[in-house]
Parts: sequence; C-alpha cells; structure tokens
Amino acid sequence: MPSFVITDKCDGCKGRDKTACAYICPHDLMKLDVGRMKAFNQEPEQCWECYNCVKICPQQAIEVRGYADFMPMGAKVLPLRGSDSIMWTVKFRNGTLKRFKFPIRTTPEGSIEPYKGLPEPKLADINKPGFFTHVGSGKQLPVPRK
Repeated sequence: MPSFVITDKCDGCKGRDKTACAYICPHDLMKLDVGRMKAFNQEPEQCWECYNCVKICPQQAIEVRGYADFMPMGAKVLPLRGSDSIMWTVKFRNGTLKRFKFPIRTTPEGSIEPYKGLPEPKLADINKPGFFTHVGSGKQLPVPRK
C-alpha cells in the first residue's frame, strides 16, 4: 500500500528546501507543498513500499497501510529510528503492542574502505581487454559478438 502523510504531524522538516522524505525516496514521489509546508506523495500508485520515507521522518508523520496477511485490519506499524537501530512498534486492534528492535548499521558510518587491498588502477590499462570484466580466477567473462 502506498505511503501517506498525516498532515497534522508533518512540519515540512522545519521549512528546509527539501524534506527528509523527498531526499530519501528512491522514486522521487515525495514532494513539499511550499504553500502549506507539508509533504505529500505526488503519485501514490507508483509507491514502491520501501518504507524509507516512513523510517526517516523525524515527526513520524508518514504511514503505510499494511497488507492484511502482514497485519490484521486496524493495526498500525510505526518505526522509531535511532543512531544504531530501528524499533518497530506494531499496535493491534485490541490495543496490544509488540516491539521489534533491529540494528541498522554494523560498522561506523564512513569507515568502509571498498578498495582496500586492491591495486591502484593504471590509466594505461583502461583500453586493454578484460580490464572491467576480469573475474579474478584467471577467466574472463564472455564478450558479445559484434
């Protein structure tokens, strides 16, 4: 189900030029209504249901209606994001609350070195066959015929 903004809670991320939900949405669906200073989903039918906007919203003003097989009718799922984990709260129709805590980061931010241990690239090798297709086992990936 697509995300929707609870306008009573949304503060437009305090009047910045771009809201947090607009920044994080991979499909560029979330927009800011500058006149009202409220975010909105401009094309709900295109929503990927990735929950990124729900998780990043500092006011918890965005919700996604859950599927009936995931949560019974009338239930709510709310995230509370911390610096190292996210707490999902499931509120059932009868008022029962269940909380689930999951880590969101296993390493400190900015500490990953993706090219550590790899040789420095040489600009002279860029036109050689296999430069980008070398698998590492000595074999090369198939090259399409011209």
